[in-house]
Amino acid sequence: MKVLVYRKCSTCMKALKWLEVNQVVFDERPIKEENPSYEELKAWYEMSGLPLKKFFNTSGILYKQMNLKDKLKEMSEDEQLKLLATDGMLVKRPLVIGDGFVLTGFKEKEWEDKING
Repeated sequence: MKVLVYRKCSTCMKALKWLEVNQVVFDERPIKEENPSYEELKAWYEMSGLPLKKFFNTSGILYKQMNLKDKLKEMSEDEQLKLLATDGMLVKRPLVIGDGFVLTGFKEKEWEDKING
């Protein structure tokens, strides 16, 4: 399992603590320094079954500065994925890629269901 995090993000830190407490084995990847590629994002999006908007960090400074709330509606999925691949700070975190599932953000109940199965 892969977990993409930003260590200055309190939600990411809560998620990492939860993984530790639940003794979940995972590989941590810094989302800002190792931004997901277009190919990775496309594959994860397709595997997730989630709306693409769930992959955007809608509360992030960069998202707001770029006025993406309005712009995303006019962009194709491909354009949105390419945009996400430009900066890890645009991507919702933590982002978990497991065996057959993808989680965006940290909701304890959802994580329990998916990770502990």
